[in-house]
Amino acid sequence: LISSNTSGLPIASLAEDCSADFRAHWLGTHFFNPPRQMRLVELIPTAHTVPDVVAFLRDFCDRVLGKVVVFAKDRPNFIANRLYMFDLMNILRAMQAHGLSIEEVDALTGPLIGRPNTATFRLADFVGVDVCVYVSENLYRLVPEDEQVDIFLPPEFLNRMLEKRWVGDKAGQGFFKRAKNDRLVLDLDTLDYRPLRPPDLAGLDAARKIRDTGARIRQLISRDDRAGRFLWQTLSGLLLYAAARIPEITDDIVSIDKTLRFGFNWELGLFEIWDTIGVRESARRMEAEGRALPPLVQRLLGAGGDRFYEEEDGTRFFFDLATVAHQPVPAPPGVLTLVSLRDRHKRLLSNPAASLLDSGDGVVCFEIHSPGYAVDRDVLALLRASLEELASHYEALVIGHEGANFCAGLNYQYLLALAREGRWADLCRLLEDCQQAFAALRRSPKPVVAAVFGQTTGAGLELAFHAARVQAHAESYLGFPEASLGLLPVAGGIGEMLLRWTAGLAADADPLPNLKAAFETIAMAKVSSSAAEALDLRYLRPEDSVTMNRDRLLADARETALGLAQTGCVAPALPAMVPVWGRAGLAALKLSLYLMRQAGYITDYDARAGERLAYVLAGGDLPQPVAVPEGYLHEIAREAFLGLLGEPQTQQRLEHFLKTGKPLRN
Repeated sequence: LISSNTSGLPIASLAEDCSADFRAHWLGTHFFNPPRQMRLVELIPTAHTVPDVVAFLRDFCDRVLGKVVVFAKDRPNFIANRLYMFDLMNILRAMQAHGLSIEEVDALTGPLIGRPNTATFRLADFVGVDVCVYVSENLYRLVPEDEQVDIFLPPEFLNRMLEKRWVGDKAGQGFFKRAKNDRLVLDLDTLDYRPLRPPDLAGLDAARKIRDTGARIRQLISRDDRAGRFLWQTLSGLLLYAAARIPEITDDIVSIDKTLRFGFNWELGLFEIWDTIGVRESARRMEAEGRALPPLVQRLLGAGGDRFYEEEDGTRFFFDLATVAHQPVPAPPGVLTLVSLRDRHKRLLSNPAASLLDSGDGVVCFEIHSPGYAVDRDVLALLRASLEELASHYEALVIGHEGANFCAGLNYQYLLALAREGRWADLCRLLEDCQQAFAALRRSPKPVVAAVFGQTTGAGLELAFHAARVQAHAESYLGFPEASLGLLPVAGGIGEMLLRWTAGLAADADPLPNLKAAFETIAMAKVSSSAAEALDLRYLRPEDSVTMNRDRLLADARETALGLAQTGCVAPALPAMVPVWGRAGLAALKLSLYLMRQAGYITDYDARAGERLAYVLAGGDLPQPVAVPEGYLHEIAREAFLGLLGEPQTQQRLEHFLKTGKPLRN
């Protein structure tokens, strides 16, 4: 198989002088940058590409590379860059018409409307201003029949930026420029750089308080001010343009929406946005402004429809131009979605923080949906109830969901509030409940598989530790960040790390190097950059598995759980007594702390908190190495955790982290 990653050159013409056999095994594979994180790939077969090649490559990109695959037609710049360049050039013209600055446009075209922080101009600097101009000019030459072809003529200021070589990040300056410790922005009228200014736009603060992205967009485009008029002009223009490109660049709206969501990290696809703002209402507004509706929209409305997507009994349907009817959204075989289970009334248990769903074949799924996917009392209560339900009626359980992150630990906001109110008995009970619930998970007579992804940290990682197996997405970031907050793991993570780092040592081997490695992994708050690195850090075990495609994670975990159920495999029981090294181990760990402090890796308070961690990991101030019960480690971990939580520096760190999402080194 031979393919090209070009984002603009016609695929068929590149191979037109090649043999018939070559052309039969030739197609386009347009990946997105950076390819590790960006999930989309556009496949562009030609009229000569044999179907078996297309089918193989689609499956390979899906399962092996973890990609969301869309099929694009061999038209200039395919789906993604055709729409991106129209949107960029449309925005540039609208900003000039409405008198907006670069800062104001980026404020309006970023997270406010469900797009990434790079918004418009930071993304253009990343892509390259020169690349944007070349692609735009290429489109102007290649699509003369496009009803809006003139929009691809770059404005004069872009050509002047190219003359000056102000082409973005690779040149050190483009629309933005770094100047010592400051960041400057380009004034497009004067082409001089100036300091950044806050956007002068009314209504932004009020709009940011609207949690639902669709509702936020709907409110913004209804405003009769500079921001509202700009957003309506640019969004409605893009909606009409994308609708008019079907079936030119692709046959269906699903491919366009996937392209924007997974190629550009938009929260919603274009036709999903159109549904949220109201298709019929917005179409009337467009027609009142003298703009023609594309055939796709005319036929939807003519058929009596007013939504591009519909839901029924857990199945999603999209409006198909070819059949002038709603058709099921195609899903690759072997994908499990919890949305479909909920829509089919498969929820068995539920409370505000978690649910238990029946996924069929005797496998149930425990889903966390608490704020921030944090472990709280409701999560623990439903986990216990789910384990009872599993033991009585089902064969296996999967812990997983379809949110942004698996679990980022305990509810620190709640812990901080209890600490400041002096409710130490309540805090102690909460920690005990967490320890006991996780221990019950490990003792489950039926297999449990944790389907982890994204941030899997603190108590979230400890939850996964107690499962029989972990099915991890390749982009999983596992670790214990508690040390950076002035705390330590409290729900069995310390004992498990101790066992994982010292397992398999020969009877006459010195355990202290491994003990120090376990200690430094926790004390330095090491978080893996991938599932592969998590294995090196002992956060995953060799028997755990990795899924490349996030869409397949739950289904893969379910298959793993079924396999374990057939063999009767459950989580390995903790030894009745856990070996610890007492004073000898504590002395070695304190020396390690001293060296880290002398090297400047940690602060004085990090060292103080690290001593509490060392005390727990060593098993306390015991005169000699000895084996202790798990309950003993739980007890001294609780005491150390509560002691640290009462420290002003820890509370300052927690408050700062909750406000900024970043650690404080006080």
